[in-house]
Amino acid sequence: MRLTPRAGDVPRQSLWDRIKDVALMDVAVLAKGGVRPGSLEALEETLLQADFGVPTTVKLVAEVERRAARGLVKSEEEFRAALAEGIETALTAGNSSPSIHFAAEKPTVILVLGVNGAGKTTFIGKLATRLKRGGEHVVVAAGDTFRAGAIDQLRVWAERAGVDFIGAKEGSDPAAVAYSAIDAAASRGADVLIIDTAGRLHTSDDLMTELRKVARVIAKRLPGAPHEALLVLDGTIGQNAVAQARTFAGAVPVTGLVVTKLDGTARGGVVVAVHEALDVPVKFIGVGEAAQDLIPFDAGEFTRELLAGD
Repeated sequence: MRLTPRAGDVPRQSLWDRIKDVALMDVAVLAKGGVRPGSLEALEETLLQADFGVPTTVKLVAEVERRAARGLVKSEEEFRAALAEGIETALTAGNSSPSIHFAAEKPTVILVLGVNGAGKTTFIGKLATRLKRGGEHVVVAAGDTFRAGAIDQLRVWAERAGVDFIGAKEGSDPAAVAYSAIDAAASRGADVLIIDTAGRLHTSDDLMTELRKVARVIAKRLPGAPHEALLVLDGTIGQNAVAQARTFAGAVPVTGLVVTKLDGTARGGVVVAVHEALDVPVKFIGVGEAAQDLIPFDAGEFTRELLAGD
């Protein structure tokens, strides 16, 4: 897993380096069971700036303080270990399996959701590529009939991935497109059908109502579907991602999260915050534009990368 910026990118201070700057000067005091005024407050502020959110931040700071009081934080590495254990525990709590759920009978239907600009179309192309390389017969359906150019953009990704593509006319009913796509995927013997949806602001009630309709029609055509409803979130928008996730989950039962644009660790705490807010597993993270930059989520590896530094 690579969360560090690529060569040539503008250098950004890692989360761990920022934590060291504000908190590690006080480790000697903490190790003796004392807390210098402002030390843990500074750590708390840094975690909040990294988008961990209030609930997770409070837990992490409390764990560091608890270990310090017991004399278990005597070095930089013990300080890092305390944070790492807390982060990994948060990511593996509750509903946290990153595996894609495949239906017992094909096709497995994956519905992809998200706001405009989150990287939905790119994610679909990368996921289709990954599944095709894994031996799956994949069909991609253009359920975003609203945005100009969306259908052609998805067609290009399908061609790159070497998978089947089901188009639609601009302005078509997205629910009807999804229904027909299931018929087509079944007739072609497809293993997986990935259905795109129009990017929509989570504050738009009308578009959320349309999304509910798409999910209902899919379930009517194929009981048990969609087998996955993956919500794509932009990792650079901070706590707004949590608000988006809650709204989408209120409209459609979200089964997994995809956090994009994480090619740097400075604000990677949003991954933890959104998992804790929804009790929904993170399935993938995106760290770049290439197909190989879609990475299956691993809580331990993510935590190590998040706290990597000099």
